[in-house]
Amino acid sequence: MRILVAEDNRSYCRALTAILEHSNYTVDAVYTGTDALEYAIANLYDGLILDIMMPGMDGMEVIRRLRAANVYTPVMILTAKSQVADRIEGYDAGADDFLSKPFHSDELLARVRALVRRRPSYRPDTLFFEGLTLDAADHSISGLKGRTKLTGKEFQILELLARDPGRSVSADEFCKRVWGWEEMPDMSVVRVHISSLRKKIAEVCDGVTILGERGVGYSLQKTK
Repeated sequence: MRILVAEDNRSYCRALTAILEHSNYTVDAVYTGTDALEYAIANLYDGLILDIMMPGMDGMEVIRRLRAANVYTPVMILTAKSQVADRIEGYDAGADDFLSKPFHSDELLARVRALVRRRPSYRPDTLFFEGLTLDAADHSISGLKGRTKLTGKEFQILELLARDPGRSVSADEFCKRVWGWEEMPDMSVVRVHISSLRKKIAEVCDGVTILGERGVGYSLQKTK
C-alpha cells in the first residue's frame, strides 16, 4: 500500500517514513503543503498523513482543496495541537483522523491500518485467484502445495496484479506505485522481482502465473 507523508520537519518526516516502510508500506515524502496537494492529486494513494503547519499551504487547506477536486483519499492529520476547535476544523475540512505528537509507533501503524480501510476502493486484504491466496496480514502467498513469504516489494507487485487479474500492468506503473517517485528503479529491477514472484507462485500453486507481454506489461493469469 502507498502512503503520502507531508511533514516540514525533515528529521521527523524521515522517522515517519522509516516506521511505515519497515511495515512494508511504500512512502512518498514531501515537505510543503503545495507539494502535498500536487502529489495527492497526481497519484493514487491508499492514505495521506499531513502535518497542519507547513510552508506553502497548511494541512487544512490541502484537505479542502483535495475534497473540492473530488479526491477522497483518507487523510490523517498529524499535529502537536490537541484543542477541540482544531479537530472540529479538521473534520469539517474533510479529515478522517487525528494523531497528536508525540505518539507511539505501534499506535501510528494501527491508525494507518484503520485509515486505509476507509478508502473508497477498499477491498479485503485477503485476495484469491484460481487457488492462489494472497494474505496481507503476513505478506504470504499460499496454495495447495504450501505457503511462502514475500518481500515487501514482491507483495506490493503481486497485490497490484491480484486486485485486477488479467489486467496488464506496465513496468512504469510498477515503478511509480511500488517504488514511488523518490526511488524510480531501472526497469530491470522490475523484471528481477517478477522472475522471483513466478518462482514463488510455482512453489505453492500450479494454476497461476505472471505473464509478460512486450511493450504492454504483466498480468496475473490462469495457466492452461
